[in-house]
Amino acid sequence: MNFTTRPELAGTFGMVSSTHWLPSQVGMGVLERGGNAFDAVVAAGFTLQVVEPHQNGPGGDMPLIFARADDRKPTVLCAQGPAPAAATPAAFTGLGLKMVPGTGPLAAAIPGATLGWLTFLRDHGTVSLREALTPAKLYAEEGFPAAAKVVEYIARVEDLLREHWPTSAEVYLPGGKVPHPGQLIRNPALARTYERLMEAENAALAGGGSREDGIEAAIREWTEGFVAEAVAEFARQPARDSSGRDHAGLITRQDMAGWRPHYEEPETLEFKGHTVCKPGFWSQGPVLLQQLAILDGLDVQPGTADGMHTIIEATKLAFADRDAWYGDVETVPGATLLSPEYASERRRLIDARASLEIRPGSPEGRTPRLPDLRERGDFDPAGLTGVGEPNAVAALLDSGPQADGEARSDTVHVDVVDRWGNMVSAMPSGGWLHSSPLIPELGFPLGTRLQMAWLEEGLPNTLAPGRRPRTTLSPSLVLRDGEPVLAYGSPGGDQQDQWQLHFLLNILVSGMNLQEAIEAPAFHSTHFPSSFYPHEHQPGVVLVEQRAGEEVLQELRDRGHRVGRAGDWEIGRLCAVSRDPDTGMMYAGANPRGMQGYTVGR
Repeated sequence: MNFTTRPELAGTFGMVSSTHWLPSQVGMGVLERGGNAFDAVVAAGFTLQVVEPHQNGPGGDMPLIFARADDRKPTVLCAQGPAPAAATPAAFTGLGLKMVPGTGPLAAAIPGATLGWLTFLRDHGTVSLREALTPAKLYAEEGFPAAAKVVEYIARVEDLLREHWPTSAEVYLPGGKVPHPGQLIRNPALARTYERLMEAENAALAGGGSREDGIEAAIREWTEGFVAEAVAEFARQPARDSSGRDHAGLITRQDMAGWRPHYEEPETLEFKGHTVCKPGFWSQGPVLLQQLAILDGLDVQPGTADGMHTIIEATKLAFADRDAWYGDVETVPGATLLSPEYASERRRLIDARASLEIRPGSPEGRTPRLPDLRERGDFDPAGLTGVGEPNAVAALLDSGPQADGEARSDTVHVDVVDRWGNMVSAMPSGGWLHSSPLIPELGFPLGTRLQMAWLEEGLPNTLAPGRRPRTTLSPSLVLRDGEPVLAYGSPGGDQQDQWQLHFLLNILVSGMNLQEAIEAPAFHSTHFPSSFYPHEHQPGVVLVEQRAGEEVLQELRDRGHRVGRAGDWEIGRLCAVSRDPDTGMMYAGANPRGMQGYTVGR
């Protein structure tokens, strides 16, 4: 590329890249005051909860992946809460439901995001909770300027808030109206929640406790104190959800008290002299590795019609395996799915024509089983009315049903690298303002991650108490010669590990810098079933930014793809930071689409 909308930043002190300019600056402020990358990412993460309430919240969930400068070992923190003890398929089918609803308290997993941030700060940070949390508290108390996307999402669910979720309307319809872009939105109840967590820390410190003891006291308030009490009490109250009826939730105080985030090793794959690290098969993360393994034996030229065709076909194969084999179970054939032999077998299925089938493989000779997709529910691709999550992609096709061509996204992301070489990639999500009614005592809603699990028995992603629903949240960390060199990620639900794949190929195959790789014309497939209610899919559809060029679009059509045209700058929300261990130079880039993502560094 010979033009980017902004430069790739370079420096030697530190870099923060996130999906919103305010958290990026908050994180950089922590670095400037002597904090490390892990302090910075927590401060930025809490701020993201406030300023992007349509994309994440305190009641959501999060995986992150990091490497410390002192050991360089990639590690995953899983802050994806599991299903509550009462969340069985029978509990849902007994209500006449064929799917977990996409909104409302019934779809709530145990909240993990805030516990994840607290756990990570306790174990790897250096600053107090008060220092990490104060910027978010101040933005909640004094107000943050609403970005255009926040206003857009509030407008989409205005009727839902007015008619069924009055506690949410009090915050997000200030003065009874949809706010205008730039208007300050305040959430005093959330500010008070943050303050009470900090008060718990203060009490522990006043009693002679350590920094870690103070953060642990805040954790207890979340899991056993006022937060757990308010969550359990509010969940018992029926609320309107995407089934069109009112249902109560299933979370109890025992659920809140009985779960904690944990650390685990990532799944990895060697590609072009680099080690790519992802969360495990309880997430969709390894699907990026499967795509890389399939493409590793092919001459792929990103940006060309032939390259895009090959990438899309590899994506379809890898995601078919995701839907057949991934889940929070011990029986996932992970080693085989990532093996060169299996990749070679899958690679042979790619030919010059687009496949219109969902084709999972048979690792270890097993028979694949996909969810029953016949009962998909109603889906309106042209609008968002509080149903499911906002990543439903409406492709403007050349023939067939027309839609608006907008690629909607659902999540936030933040990457940080510091001058010592600590590096982290975090992907918080869930607890959106349109996911569930706001808990008035706390100032945030519950998440709806259970919608990603199936009610059919016998699938690796079947809903079960204590089991994590297979999440789309998928941060990335890349090593070279054992040294962490790149942290990156993108919101986008099922698109996360497509856009991230294209970004990595742009760097490792095409030689682009971070900003060039982020800004290259983007595309993705909606061929396979969505992870979110109502699990719609569009066989053979690929959505492409129009600036890829009419020649490319036409060749894809000629190969049998159902091509959807997106606007020139509508697909993807990537963030990235990198570090060269030989020189100590650091680099960063952020997505210009939506005019919200930003990088800060020096």
